[in-house]
Amino acid sequence: MSKQQIRQAGLSAVAAMAMCSIAPASWAALSGYSQDFEGLDQGNGAALAEDGWNVGANVFDSTGQNFLYNYFTFPAPNGGPAFSAIDAGQGGAAQGAQQLSVYNDYNNADHGNGSGNRIEANVFQEQIIDAGDEGTWTFSFDAGPGNLDGDTTALAFIKVIDPNAGFALTDFVTIDTTNVAAWTSFSMSVDIDAGQAGQVLQFGFLNVASNFDSSGVFYDNINFAPVPVPGALLLFGSAFLGFLGLKRKA
Repeated sequence: MSKQQIRQAGLSAVAAMAMCSIAPASWAALSGYSQDFEGLDQGNGAALAEDGWNVGANVFDSTGQNFLYNYFTFPAPNGGPAFSAIDAGQGGAAQGAQQLSVYNDYNNADHGNGSGNRIEANVFQEQIIDAGDEGTWTFSFDAGPGNLDGDTTALAFIKVIDPNAGFALTDFVTIDTTNVAAWTSFSMSVDIDAGQAGQVLQFGFLNVASNFDSSGVFYDNINFAPVPVPGALLLFGSAFLGFLGLKRKA
């Protein structure tokens, strides 16, 4: 191997190591996710489930303060009276032809019990946090106007849940999408630390409704990704510029 080849191979290795340091460690469990729903089959009832979407619900009394029961975790339906569907023609140019519709569980008869029990319907992606996932993760999406009635509310969320502490929330970051009047882009982030390894991270959407009130909100252009570490980006940039400089001298 010539001196030039050795020099180029060494610098390529430095640049590769710098690039690896930008992303979470290779043993990390969290992974990025991106979806614009254009490639999912609207006619396939399992399309959302096959893409990793889940559903579940918490049920409260009519005051919304007293927890009654819950049911988790089930594959997300595509269509029907409960939770979620791939819809079409609900967005603008940036949202393309298909969008995600998130609504309540109208199969639950407790909507009408008493003064109306409150059903919190969740539609979400779920991953397990592992060693190497420390850092900031961002969840961005577009939300479009739906058809909420009564006192129905809607949120986008990132939840971190500790299964070893009674499924307590160790992080709960939200954006209120109840009153979205036009398609709008949103972003939120969560800081993951080493103590959360083994906990469950969920990102997605929920709504709270009672008395069978309408609750649909549309979502699109979903992205979940780690935020690069600034020092790692600087390291990669310096290594890459050095590689280009030495290559010119060779």
